[in-house]
Amino acid sequence: MERDDLATLRAMGFKDAEIKALGLWDIAIGDPADLAEAYIRRSKKKDTLSTLREHLRDLCRKAKEEGKRIRHVWFEQRSASKAYVRREEFEKATGAIIEDGKSKTLYVWRTDRLSRRGMGAVDRLIDEMEPKGARIVVTSEGLDSSLPGMRMVFGILADRAREEAKSIAQRTKIGGDAHKAEGRWPGGVTPYGLECVKGSGKLSHQADEYPTARKLIAERLLKYVTPADIADDLNRRRIRTRKGKMWRAQTILHLAQSPSWAGLIPDRERAVDENGTPIDKWYRRAQPLMGADGHPVKAGVGVVTFAEWQKINKIISGRARPGTTIGDKTRGVRKPVTIMTGTLRCPHCKGPMGNGGANYRCVARTNQGPSVCIGVATTRSRVDNVMETMWRNHILSLSPESPTIHTIAREWLAYEDPTKEARKQQVTAALDNALARQLKLNKEYFLGVSAGMDEETFESLRRDVSNQIDGLKGELAELGKGADLTPLQNSESLIALWEVAGVEGRRALIRAAVKEVTILPARYKGDRTPIEKRLKPQWRDKDDVRDVDAALAAVERSRVRRQMAEAA
Repeated sequence: MERDDLATLRAMGFKDAEIKALGLWDIAIGDPADLAEAYIRRSKKKDTLSTLREHLRDLCRKAKEEGKRIRHVWFEQRSASKAYVRREEFEKATGAIIEDGKSKTLYVWRTDRLSRRGMGAVDRLIDEMEPKGARIVVTSEGLDSSLPGMRMVFGILADRAREEAKSIAQRTKIGGDAHKAEGRWPGGVTPYGLECVKGSGKLSHQADEYPTARKLIAERLLKYVTPADIADDLNRRRIRTRKGKMWRAQTILHLAQSPSWAGLIPDRERAVDENGTPIDKWYRRAQPLMGADGHPVKAGVGVVTFAEWQKINKIISGRARPGTTIGDKTRGVRKPVTIMTGTLRCPHCKGPMGNGGANYRCVARTNQGPSVCIGVATTRSRVDNVMETMWRNHILSLSPESPTIHTIAREWLAYEDPTKEARKQQVTAALDNALARQLKLNKEYFLGVSAGMDEETFESLRRDVSNQIDGLKGELAELGKGADLTPLQNSESLIALWEVAGVEGRRALIRAAVKEVTILPARYKGDRTPIEKRLKPQWRDKDDVRDVDAALAAVERSRVRRQMAEAA
């Protein structure tokens, strides 16, 4: 039996002999106080692995000095500064300590490898570890969160790491903007039919893809051939996308509407949060970047000319239907009108079926043509009506202790309270800000930067900030707690929910109970087989079915017990 992280260590370039020498060969078991987690992070793939290997060697030396055994090495390539980037391996490393109690120490090489989100993120992590008797050790900077006075040092270094991240982002943006203004390709994936030869900074024709992009896509778009017909023709010819996938109508549309396909620099738009504050995330717009002379900035040659690109987009927009997915980019976010979208499956390709007006239609057949799937269509209303009945009967057949009952209750509460996660983000940002102000206040007072601040003023300000921090931490802890599912943990309550739920709510309730529903094809034209016999649901708990009468009796007993408890 081998360690779970052995494959990771080998992928980092370690030979088996060195893995044994570092003490990472055998499975580490024992008292959690004697075990540790090691977290290694790099921001980009181009960062050399030799540096990361040296980081891990330092962590192993420190563990040996302290008499610890590294239980698991967690490695990932993720940004540590962007709040919207989830670091799964980091969560697993901290979860092994805080939630599972498998070890008591987290080793990292440097504070900026731990986080670049400021002292708020690090302070919260220390808060979660302290009650568990756990600690963070930073080897290169000699930090140990369990030692007195170290929290302040962690905060200063974490804020320095965040400022470094901001400087890096600013320099990158300035350099990128300068390159774009000069007509250099900004990087990223080039459109189908084009490439950017390394070192050239210019778009050029890709020898293998350009003939297809020009003859079979661009010229046919100029002749008013629809994207769906083009995708179907490419699939019939067995021509695949760059990633080896089937062509879709949306793929052709995205390609045709990209300014890069005309050899132009695309404009970018910065994303904002719910408060309208710009964040470090950008979106490419469907418009070219305009130069100082008022003309689009070229990045080389394109599959089409600028004039052809404009004509193609005019053709596409001419087919637009307001309020639909066909060419209407101004419709905003449409409200769902079907309860089975995402759950209903085509019997031929096993792919999803989507809304096709009055019918459910195979998405692959609609977007990629009959060469991919012959497809199937069925009346939407009768599927929805039958699925409502099937869902009700299935829920009533489940025991009150069924995992599905609990799952549906959680799904419903998440649907009912979508603002909870947004509020957690707001509180987290406010806490980061308060901790930064506390750090600044302490530095200014103790270093004598703020002239005229006496001890009484300092204590008053410190107390106010501390109270604010305590309040925010308390609110964050409350938001992190799971909601009370008791009122929804019986079949009868869930059936009542269906009555008041809208389309979105019913869709959530169905998805929580069923993995997918396959509709069997008609045996012949005009087949009158009842639709309920053609729908084959795959319930999430097919082995948890029991007699309906027994289930209703259990619901009644549960209600009586609850009433007696409330009366007492």
